[in-house]
Formats: sequence, C-alpha cells, structure tokens
Amino acid sequence: MPYQPPTHSVERSLRRTGATLVVGLDEVGRGAWAGPVTVGAAITGQRRPPEGLTDSKLLTPRRREQLAPVLEDWVSAYALGEASALECDELGMTAALRLAATRALEALPVRPDAVILDGKHNYLGGPWRVRTVIKGDQSCVCVAAASVLAKVHRDRQMAELAPEFPAFGFEDNAGYPSPVHRAALEEFGPTEHHRLSWSYLDALPQWSHLKRFREPDGGEQLTLGF
Repeated sequence: MPYQPPTHSVERSLRRTGATLVVGLDEVGRGAWAGPVTVGAAITGQRRPPEGLTDSKLLTPRRREQLAPVLEDWVSAYALGEASALECDELGMTAALRLAATRALEALPVRPDAVILDGKHNYLGGPWRVRTVIKGDQSCVCVAAASVLAKVHRDRQMAELAPEFPAFGFEDNAGYPSPVHRAALEEFGPTEHHRLSWSYLDALPQWSHLKRFREPDGGEQLTLGF
C-alpha cells in the first residue's frame, strides 16, 4: 500500500520555538496479553531518513528486521524502556506507559528539550515538554524510527520466550491475541509473562481465580480473584 514518507516538519516547528534537541517516542505492546510494554525513543536530527521508513505496523517483519540495524547506525541516539507484565498489572496501562517512556528517556545519552509522542493522549506528562501527534509514527521521522526500533526489539524478546512456551506461538503473535494464543491459554493457563489483570481471563473461567485486581485508587496493591 502506498504511503507518504515521514518528514521533519513537527521537529522543525518545535526547534523554531527553542527546542534544540527533539526526541520521538512510540510504544509497542499496549494491547498484548503477555510480555512487557516497550517504548522506543529516537533522536534523528534533520538528515534524510533511510528509504522505506514508516510506522512499523505498515512494514513486514522481514522489512522491519532489515531496517532496524540501518536505523541503529543512522539515528543520533536511541534508547528503549520497558514496563513488565507485572508492572502493567500493578500500575495500569497509562502509568506503565509513563514508566516505560521515562526509562527510555533517562537511558538516552542526552536530555531532549521536547518530546513528540505518537497518538492524542499525553501519557508522559511533566516535567517533559510534549507534543502529541496523531499517527506520528507515520508522519514524523523520529517517531517512525522509534516505532521500528521498539517493535523489532520487543518481537525478538517474545520470540526468545517461544521455546520455553511452545504452545503459545510467541514467535508469531508476540504476546498479542491470536487463535493459537487463546487455545494455549485455555489449555495451560497464563504464564509468568502474562498480564493477569487483563480482560481475556474473564473468558477463561477455569483460570479466573488467577485474575488480579487493582485497588480503586490506582494503588499498587493487588488481590487475587477467587
């Protein structure tokens, strides 16, 4: 499917307001049943991006794998941050995203002046200066780079778990919903890498006693459902 390549227009608009160093953020794993949520952070400067760069979801797995090492050499700097499945359960997704994004930003070798965040919801907040951009992973070079780097990293992580849990098909579904994943959950129940507060457990009555519930105030204490 044809697509418009990403540009530096949002980065340039931020630089005109005094933000010398701009970073793009994108997340992967938000909708997964298993595995961490991962946030990529990429600083790209004004250089022409590698051919074919776009939102990772628009690329085939093979093309993402080919593009990732090119991006690693091309970007000015990048970093990855994660929140584990347990942290997703304890904190909820918004706070888990904030934690993963903060870890990515703090892992960068330099502190950016402004952040371009994919989507319309600013889950990062202060003290960072944030510009949200809907479909920023398609339109902004630095966000697209972060998208690919985060996606490839997390997919590899999940594929490494596949030999330990062969019935779940992590090498293909990366912990996201799929018929194979659902069938394995029904037969074997969730692994230590599954998010136990997610609604998929509602459809698995034989494993519903494992479900975790967050406190109403968003606190970290969890209880097991029985």
